Amino acid sequence: MANKFGKLFTITTFGESHGPAIGGVIDGCPAGIELDFDAIQKELDRRKPGQSKIVTQRKEPDTVEFMAGIFEGITTGASIGFRIVNTNQKSQDYSHIKDQYRPSHADYTYSQKYGHRDYKGGGRTSARETANWVVGGAIAKQAIPEIKINAFTSSVGNIHLETPYQELDFSLIESNIARCPDAKKAEEMIDYIGQIKKQGDTVGGVVTCVIQNVPVGLGEPIFDKLHAQLGKAMLSINAVKGFEFGSGFEGAAMTGSQHNDIFNADGSTKTNYSGGIQGGISNGMDIYFKVAFKPVATVIQEQDTIDKDGNIVKMMGKGRHDPCVVPRAIPIVEALAAMVIVDNIMLDKARRI
Repeated sequence: MANKFGKLFTITTFGESHGPAIGGVIDGCPAGIELDFDAIQKELDRRKPGQSKIVTQRKEPDTVEFMAGIFEGITTGASIGFRIVNTNQKSQDYSHIKDQYRPSHADYTYSQKYGHRDYKGGGRTSARETANWVVGGAIAKQAIPEIKINAFTSSVGNIHLETPYQELDFSLIESNIARCPDAKKAEEMIDYIGQIKKQGDTVGGVVTCVIQNVPVGLGEPIFDKLHAQLGKAMLSINAVKGFEFGSGFEGAAMTGSQHNDIFNADGSTKTNYSGGIQGGISNGMDIYFKVAFKPVATVIQEQDTIDKDGNIVKMMGKGRHDPCVVPRAIPIVEALAAMVIVDNIMLDKARRI
């Protein structure tokens, strides 16, 4: 099972949703970074369950404990070890799926691949794993303070934020529980998620991410294209079904003369349909992309499924689940983007030696 992410700046993680703890080891972090632990915890607080009425009501403090690689608040260059203790498991909520496979979950595929599974909260396949990534991303952000990474909710169901990101005030992202920088659209999203929750159902949405002040030259022209690395990272997040950067699918309807980003004398471009990446390499313009999240698979409605013996049975979701994962996914998207950028900055420096 692959539990490691990155090439030079790497994170290797462990733990299950209902185990005693989750955690990880970060390798390759440069020495001499004075860490802001409050900022790291704030990132975890943005992701943690129970933070608002439109997310799962599991109550986890998600307090991170660092165990190695930091001395007097400064990174030493050694492996950074950390853990996050699980405190609010309700494993009995999952006893009904011990021998059944939830529709659109990893239950069936995991069992077929490994022959055994931890059914409590999804075990290793649970989105609780993403708390580890947020820790790694929070440290990565502090290694590149000049680069700004902002993600926000741009759609929930059929409610779309149409305003171009250049016209948005990113400081408003945290002003509402939908994490949408448009107050009117945010209220619509919150009301809709509430309606869906009352129906025992779930809804998906889209996260938009913008990375600014990226240096020119990150990424490779063949298999390690920067957008391919970002795409792999985002598609590794639970419930993600799509990734597009720059003009994305809309660019397919344009002509070449419309789509070409014409250069300015300083190497910048008049437009940015390329999304800050050309030929797999960053060009210094803003990198922007969208990540599509499906509706959460666990619904509080009766559905048909199969058991381990292949019998068709009835089942209904139980326990505490997100009616929409998008608001809690914002810090996860930012974290993975930060780790990809830091990793590529380090790779670029290594190639110049």
